[in-house]
Amino acid sequence: MIAVLLVVVLIVVGGIHWYLWKRLVRDTTRTRRARIIGSVIAVLLALVIPATLALSRVLPHSRQAIVAWPGFLWLALMFYLLVTLLILEVPRLAIRLWTHRSRPGVAAPAVPDGDVEESTAFAAEPPPAPVAADPAFDAGRRLLLGRSLAVTAGVLSASAVGIGVYQAMSAPNLKHVPIRLAKLPASMDGFRIAVVSDIHLGPLLGRSHTERIVRMINSVDADLVAVVGDLVDGSVAELGAAAEPLQDLRGKHGSFFVTGNHEYFSGYQEWVDEVNSLGVRVLRNERVDVLGLDLAGVNDLSGKDVGDGPDFGKALDGRDPARPVVLLAHQPIQAHDAARHGVDLQLSGHTHGGQMVPFNLLVGLQQPIVAGLGTVDGTQVYVTRGAGFWGPPVRFGAPPDISIVELHGA
Repeated sequence: MIAVLLVVVLIVVGGIHWYLWKRLVRDTTRTRRARIIGSVIAVLLALVIPATLALSRVLPHSRQAIVAWPGFLWLALMFYLLVTLLILEVPRLAIRLWTHRSRPGVAAPAVPDGDVEESTAFAAEPPPAPVAADPAFDAGRRLLLGRSLAVTAGVLSASAVGIGVYQAMSAPNLKHVPIRLAKLPASMDGFRIAVVSDIHLGPLLGRSHTERIVRMINSVDADLVAVVGDLVDGSVAELGAAAEPLQDLRGKHGSFFVTGNHEYFSGYQEWVDEVNSLGVRVLRNERVDVLGLDLAGVNDLSGKDVGDGPDFGKALDGRDPARPVVLLAHQPIQAHDAARHGVDLQLSGHTHGGQMVPFNLLVGLQQPIVAGLGTVDGTQVYVTRGAGFWGPPVRFGAPPDISIVELHGA
């Protein structure tokens, strides 16, 4: 399976780099020496991505950042170069058509004023042949066009990646989100839930990342803390120390966690035990009472592959329908099942808000809500963009956030 995946990656990456070579090397160079140098660089860059993926699986966790930083940064830059150059194909085609029509040459002379006989006599004479276009002139135009568009793509792509790295490594935004629940007891009006997701501890995000998130959450003195999955990208042995600051989370009525898909790639059972040991209760297809509100949590859909999938019946059946229920579920798509069980509000993450525009358009094809508050089959769903990143250390157009959900009666 891994071998097949590697072959697919090589084919896709090879095709993209061939296109980048065509636009950034072939179309911008005049000498054989420059083209050879550019070709060698293109081949080496094409090998960086599969090498990063392969080395990340075999290197010790402490050394993975050495390959992760350059590999994932080039992956992000490659993506934006591809997108920008594809968009620039439109003006490229328009300019080529315009320059083709305006090639230098001699046009046929107009018929001079005069009587019909003179005009007829003039028309009978064959027009002079147009002067052939200068090949050197056309080549110069193509070179200028190629270089201009390559520079444009390079500047725009580098700017997007630079801004994205800054946003990804900066502190998450604190978003205050008021949400109304019809069944909310009057005594709970203004109840605040600090929602954080997709922390993604791993080679590029460590203990300081967790400490900053805990500091920010504690600064708002929330009534309850909800960590809705994708805490880690690695084992407890590798990342236990990085997750340890979670023990300092302060919520007046507790801190809770549900699994995300990445926990199932990282030894989920060990992480369930570890998170519980830090004082953050893991809700595994179960619910608890919080001041007359049912707080439920279900496992992520990825758990199905290992017999640990979501069980909405176990978490929600038999409860008093007059009580409001807030569900913690990693993926927004789980709201379809939540709605069938009468959930009033689902809190989710998973999407990263797309992480890198225009990926948000693709995410929207799979998930009913990409970011923010929406409704799925009558159930309100709030999706946080998450506090970390996965893969490239870039968040462009989708800055990280920690959401403070404030509940109010209808």
